Amino acid sequence: MEQLTIGELAKRAQVNRETVRYYERRRLLPRASRSMSGYRVFSDDALRRLRFIRHAKVLGFSLNEIRELLTLRVNSIDTCDRVRERAEVKIADIERKTQALQHMRDALSELVTACSRRGKTNDCPILDSLEANGWFEHHIGGHKG
Repeated sequence: MEQLTIGELAKRAQVNRETVRYYERRRLLPRASRSMSGYRVFSDDALRRLRFIRHAKVLGFSLNEIRELLTLRVNSIDTCDRVRERAEVKIADIERKTQALQHMRDALSELVTACSRRGKTNDCPILDSLEANGWFEHHIGGHKG
């Protein structure tokens, strides 16, 4: 089993050292052991876990969700079914967010169109709509940033 310094671990996982330390504090990575000379060293498993975390984040999983996935990866007989369920929940969440973003895009597109039709005045439809609370809730379905 290879022993990696924090710098080498971070480099191989394509993250920075602070990310490694942060994941250690959040208990997503096991605490490093110490070499005879006092350097913190990590195992190959820490590299696999870091890559797993990075890829799961790209797919939209939160750190708490990733912790659950890591636990399932190690401790569950019905792991695949349980992970699939979590992935299905994540897909539904992404679809909700996508719809909200599309509503926001449509609302902003309407404002840009209104702005370009206004002619030469001091009035700004975009600024006016930001001041009028009801307009955005009506046009983006009550979603707030």
